[in-house]
Amino acid sequence: DVQLVESGGGSVEAGGSVRLSCVASGFNEDGAYVAWYRQPPGKGREGVAAFEVRATRYADSVKGRFTISLDTAKNTLYLQMDSLKPEDTALYYCVVLNPCSLSLASVTQWGQGTQVTVS
Repeated sequence: DVQLVESGGGSVEAGGSVRLSCVASGFNEDGAYVAWYRQPPGKGREGVAAFEVRATRYADSVKGRFTISLDTAKNTLYLQMDSLKPEDTALYYCVVLNPCSLSLASVTQWGQGTQVTVS
């Protein structure tokens, strides 16, 4: 079974930066991808960024501010979040996607989530 363990969340002031990490183990699903989703307080879950070797994908709301990257040697997915805004406050999830799309229907597995609060 795939295990996804996120870390790196916390509280930050608006304009600040945070880097999230997700260690993935047991990952051997053909055609699957890894991505970050989030759930703001009182709202539904939404796709943030997906990693694909040829073309990463970003939600419009985070383009130019967030960067997704993958270190295959460490089996670790990262999300560098810069110029944070209060509306970025959410529970951030590392997920497995198949196919590579930022829709909820593409998610096949969720991590436990890590909270990011921007004030």
